[in-house]
Amino acid sequence: MKSLSFLVPLVWAAVAHAADLGSIPFKTIEGKPASLADYRGKVVLVVNTASKCGLTPQYEALEALQKKYAEKGFTVIGFPCNDFGGQEPGTAGEIQTFCRTKYAVSFPLMEKVHVKGAERHALYTALTGPEGAFPGEVKWNFGKFLIGKDGKPVARFEPRQAPDSAEVTAAIEKALAP
Repeated sequence: MKSLSFLVPLVWAAVAHAADLGSIPFKTIEGKPASLADYRGKVVLVVNTASKCGLTPQYEALEALQKKYAEKGFTVIGFPCNDFGGQEPGTAGEIQTFCRTKYAVSFPLMEKVHVKGAERHALYTALTGPEGAFPGEVKWNFGKFLIGKDGKPVARFEPRQAPDSAEVTAAIEKALAP
């Protein structure tokens, strides 16, 4: 009998897309269970991050967004990722220390995840898989996905798109509007 293991990624992509984003579990950088359901009612900017990338200075703009919009119901969530050039090789503790000391990051950081390939995290499958909200692989570190108050994805921004660009801030403000 032929193995059907080649179907597993396809089935998983379909399951992840069919699932409410809030039902997809992940862990905080401290290893505690979390999901986007924990942020229901907030506008969330999901970003795959890296500490040793040419785009790493985007942490500064991400933190500025966090400070500017947090009281209005917004948060950035960083998902460290080592998928691109090994640019996030650190441990959870090293990543936390780097982010807090170098960029004064106050927004939540999650455990390191894969955002592409066979080991892609279910959240990223739901966002970028063939049946995802925004089909197409994450191209590099600092890809950004804006999630509305209802937990549904509303916008995607590519890695080089500055977090504080007019397009990103306009999308955030629109999502925050009553």
